[in-house]
Amino acid sequence: MASVSVRDQKIEQQRQIMEQKMKQKRQNSGMVQANDLRVGSAKRPISGSRSRELHELGNQIEVLTVGDGDHSGEGEEEEESVPVCSFARDVSTDDVCADAAVAPLQPRAKRDESPTQTVEIEGSVEGAVETFVVTPARHGTLYKCRIARDRKGMDRGLYPTYFLHLEKDYGKKVFLLAARKRKKSATSNYLISTDPTELTRTADSFAGKLRSNLLGTAFTVYDNGKAWRKHDRANTRHELAAVVYDTNVLGFKGPRKMTVILPGMTPDRQRVTIAPEDDSETLLERHKLQNLDEIVVLHNKTPVWNDETQSYVLNFHGRVTQASVKNFQIVHDSEPDYVVMQFGRISEDVFTMDFRYPLCALQAFGIALSSFDSKLACE
Repeated sequence: MASVSVRDQKIEQQRQIMEQKMKQKRQNSGMVQANDLRVGSAKRPISGSRSRELHELGNQIEVLTVGDGDHSGEGEEEEESVPVCSFARDVSTDDVCADAAVAPLQPRAKRDESPTQTVEIEGSVEGAVETFVVTPARHGTLYKCRIARDRKGMDRGLYPTYFLHLEKDYGKKVFLLAARKRKKSATSNYLISTDPTELTRTADSFAGKLRSNLLGTAFTVYDNGKAWRKHDRANTRHELAAVVYDTNVLGFKGPRKMTVILPGMTPDRQRVTIAPEDDSETLLERHKLQNLDEIVVLHNKTPVWNDETQSYVLNFHGRVTQASVKNFQIVHDSEPDYVVMQFGRISEDVFTMDFRYPLCALQAFGIALSSFDSKLACE
């Protein structure tokens, strides 16, 4: 028993040393910031061509942005602004990809609110959580969430657990999903569950999973069905999203570049079923072959260089307060003002995750988990 205790102490010391090294790297490395300039939220009409391009996202999509902080729910946190660090490559951590990071910009003086500004509804859980997490977000509604990362324990440094909560008034939270990276998998494989204590495939709470390719540059989010190769195809799993990270073969440390592929949406705002029974029918392969009939292709919003701070910036409207390589916003190329999803750091192990139509909570959580994962080919 004494030898086991000594071994545990050594493992814990190594974990603390690793975390300290990461903190030093974040403090000493280059900075990229996010721009928290306040943007008015008045509706902007969509041209005919734009409307056609966005038909998969639903008819009559409106450009909705959060106003001057009335709905941020963060109080003083909205006024904070810190640089986003670019991390050095260290394969022993989940911060391997050392492309540039993104954080909140210095806020300017708030403008007087216009009475004509569009007020966006804050989302809440409707019905059973198991159904809510796979149902597309209600149109015109913003769902503000928070992800906590638990790295305590002997193996949690390499295999942390992530907990997703929907934020409510007065600091209240509603648990939605939990995820943990599976051990002994050839590629990164995250199991996602509606029960934080039951993270197994055989449990009734099993909601889906995220799986990567060998290099960690392409990810697919699945529901709780089974692979078509492994069963009689009576319960073929659905592909809910795919994420592709551009590889960085030239060594240029710039912001990450992400492509998000989603199933299309029907005119009544229901998700198109993508249940591949052949490799050519997957979301990744459809995108590769430019077969875009039933899919929606989104990208991360490109940060803008700020001469004052000598860093890249994005406007997170007060929802992100720390610099991180993981921070991002997802938009459609034809409507860059309609932020479908945003994700960013607010403390060492706490992140905000906000999403809108056409995403559901499971899709957004899977996309966020892909940002945590190591990416050996990013630099």
